[in-house]
Amino acid sequence: MSGSMFIQHLFNAITLGSLYGLIAIGYTMVYGILRLINFAHGEIFMLGAYLVFYAITLLNLPWGLAVVVAILGSSLCGIFVDKVAYKPLRDAPRISALISAIGVSFLIQNLSIVIFTGIPRPVARPDWLVKVFKIGNVRILPLAIVVPIVTVLLVLGLLWIVYRTKPGLAMRAISKDIETTRLMGVSVNKIIAFTFGIGSALAAASGIMWALRYPQIHPFMGLVPGLKAFIAAVFGGIGSIQGAMIGGMLLGLIEIMAVAFFPHLSGYRDAFAFVLLIVILLLKPTGLMGEKLEDKI
Repeated sequence: MSGSMFIQHLFNAITLGSLYGLIAIGYTMVYGILRLINFAHGEIFMLGAYLVFYAITLLNLPWGLAVVVAILGSSLCGIFVDKVAYKPLRDAPRISALISAIGVSFLIQNLSIVIFTGIPRPVARPDWLVKVFKIGNVRILPLAIVVPIVTVLLVLGLLWIVYRTKPGLAMRAISKDIETTRLMGVSVNKIIAFTFGIGSALAAASGIMWALRYPQIHPFMGLVPGLKAFIAAVFGGIGSIQGAMIGGMLLGLIEIMAVAFFPHLSGYRDAFAFVLLIVILLLKPTGLMGEKLEDKI
């Protein structure tokens, strides 16, 4: 492989890894607080892309404003899912919440088919994002630079919220001991809803960038990226924001580079992620940066 081809694949890997990491953060935030895998997270990812599409085509909003509306709308959807599907099960056995999460995932998928139809939709992309430019022999889309930069800014903003604000302090306290935090006067349900809102906003941002990178949307577009992002969260250490981002980046590198060096394995690209999940669970179940967490009663 030539040097220029390697750099080309490296840009693609960083872009894909950034998107996986951004989705994975939503999984890891909810798990860190509730010990719950929110399997509806991939569907919020999908809704973000659809909301941008319809904000532009039906409401004729400018592209930038459509993105803001889509992220806010997806955030509200995430909060609504928590209120309807998870909040009533706070004191129920853990398996009940897990079943509810799977049910919500299928419900949103099928509602999307009814509302949006199953026909794939093309995504309008700003010209400046798709105008290829060359650096030597390397052809680069601006998206390959914009996506990692936006991802880094969003993650830095999230870390500031988690470690420098009162809601962030409450989130960290709940992740350690939800009952003691409640006794200290913290509105636990509001903080949990806030967490779902932030995680859903990040998923929507990732869904929008995914739709720009792969310009076609459909009701099942969140299924495979959602599963892979969950694997990235486990790989990096479920419950760790930094670990989720690192896991996403490494998964993107493994996927792209494995196919680049071994083109005959391109048909097994999706399998790499699931093999990685099995290996991680066998060798280091807590992931690269995860801590052993006790189940809450």
